[in-house]
Amino acid sequence: MMITLHGRTILVLHAHPDDEAIFTGVTLRRLADRGARVVLVTATLGDLGEVRVPLDVDETLTGRRIAEVERAAELLGVSRLVLLGRRDSGLPGAADNLHPDALVTADVQLMARRLAAIVEEENAEAIVHDDASGIYGHPDHVAAHRIGTMTAELTGVTAYQATVDRDHLHDARPHLVHAAARATALPYGVPSSEVELMLAATPSELRSKRAAIAAHASQIEADEVSHEAFDVAYGYEWYVRSGAPGILDIVGDRQAAAAVPG
Repeated sequence: MMITLHGRTILVLHAHPDDEAIFTGVTLRRLADRGARVVLVTATLGDLGEVRVPLDVDETLTGRRIAEVERAAELLGVSRLVLLGRRDSGLPGAADNLHPDALVTADVQLMARRLAAIVEEENAEAIVHDDASGIYGHPDHVAAHRIGTMTAELTGVTAYQATVDRDHLHDARPHLVHAAARATALPYGVPSSEVELMLAATPSELRSKRAAIAAHASQIEADEVSHEAFDVAYGYEWYVRSGAPGILDIVGDRQAAAAVPG
């Protein structure tokens, strides 16, 4: 019998609008479908992203990206969306890293205390945040890891570090993380041997994830969600856990995704 999660809450921290769909879309949809309350926290408004569609008259990129993450959150069953409003920091070594409002210049302890207050307010039992390398080395993702780690330490909740299985995501399985890693010139994810928890999408979950990624049309080209290898590239999500087994262990599939054919 399927275990329901009614009355249980998890906080999910991401650096930019669209990260929630790309890296944790299946996870959020599954948690919501099981009855969990999902609180999504987006640290920046993605204001340095490249605009891939025309903006409406008087529309700003920030306004578009907020609307996109709100739509994606709706598609993924998010109960509450919190926008921290920090500025995008740009790629490693960029001058934008030094901007006083950039996420990377934020006081980690102050940011963690802010998130800890949300954890306590929501009675959340776990937090999701990026892995130690920021999945692909983007400064904002590394900052999200540091903030999430400290939040877990302040509150004592289990932390699940979102990552990708680099053995699974080889060139025959095109994924947005490949271009992202080329931009940072850094490795992405972890080898299969370091993955502790994996979720394999159901067809319904994968449809929701595809729609949520597509909702970020200002950043993601339509062909990124329509290629033949989409299901095998995006149909799995991976985590490294810090702390005791918790809510994601209940809904997860433990076997390594690299062993999945396709």
